[in-house]
Amino acid sequence: MITYRTTGLTGPVPTPAVAVKPLVLPSAQRGEDLRVRISAPVTGTHLPIVLFAHGFGANLDGYAPLADHWATHGFVVIQPTHLDSKRFDIPADDPRKPRMWRYRVQDMKHILDGLDTLEAAVPGLAGRVDHSRIVAAGHSFGGQTAGLLVGLRVTDPQTGIAEDLSDSRVMASIQLATAGKGGAELTPFAHENLPWLRNQDFSHITAPGLVVAGDKDDLPLSTRGPAWTSDPYTLSRANKSLLTVYGGEHFLGGISGYAVTETTDENPDRVALVQQVTLAYLRHVTGLDHTDWATAQSVLTGAHPLGRLEGK
Repeated sequence: MITYRTTGLTGPVPTPAVAVKPLVLPSAQRGEDLRVRISAPVTGTHLPIVLFAHGFGANLDGYAPLADHWATHGFVVIQPTHLDSKRFDIPADDPRKPRMWRYRVQDMKHILDGLDTLEAAVPGLAGRVDHSRIVAAGHSFGGQTAGLLVGLRVTDPQTGIAEDLSDSRVMASIQLATAGKGGAELTPFAHENLPWLRNQDFSHITAPGLVVAGDKDDLPLSTRGPAWTSDPYTLSRANKSLLTVYGGEHFLGGISGYAVTETTDENPDRVALVQQVTLAYLRHVTGLDHTDWATAQSVLTGAHPLGRLEGK
């Protein structure tokens, strides 16, 4: 075990990992093949999976501070490029545009259906992955994607129906800086341009989950300010945890990449906090180890300078 001086948390010693991209799953129904990046430890067996959904416009190459950290500490991290990525530059009048949120969920299920194929494409990985321990994670728009896989209900703006799009293969979720409830609290911009946020129902999520929210994440999507991104925790059922990152804006210090220009609150200590707490949670919820999570719960009280961890 190692101790992180900045946060006071503990964690396992990292081991070498490899990343392979792009792995391609044919996907005629989405109009583009599904391209995937896999990062995995070079040693170990019974490796749990993190299925990670990027934020709006990003791609499989993003979020290296999280993907690298998780992979070097025992997890197989799978990152697709969703259709809303800037790499596709889909025009506004494309008929797929209003259903991007659904295509994202379909992408994730396509990956789960193709796990054997993907593993076989990574040298030395086949037979070392535990398909019974899968956690969905995501940032921003990706947080909604992860939530949908564990029971979040979104009213389809085209049909008016809120379907259950969850997948029983996913055991837990991590939602980072993601959207809260809709209704009258949405700004006119969000109501018009992001109709899939108009009606979100968190009450059906029964799987364990960790929500990460920055207390300075004041998005132009809600009139409620930073508290909006805590809704996936406050409006959900029990067995959830909330990490509030003090001073954290939407990219939580820089989780979307190393020295990326989009980060407005660049802060290595915040990134380290998110890395360490999410890893401790992943190890806890997948049954690998409970010690680091217990330490995080003890250390991250209201007196800690970087953040607060609470649960219900």
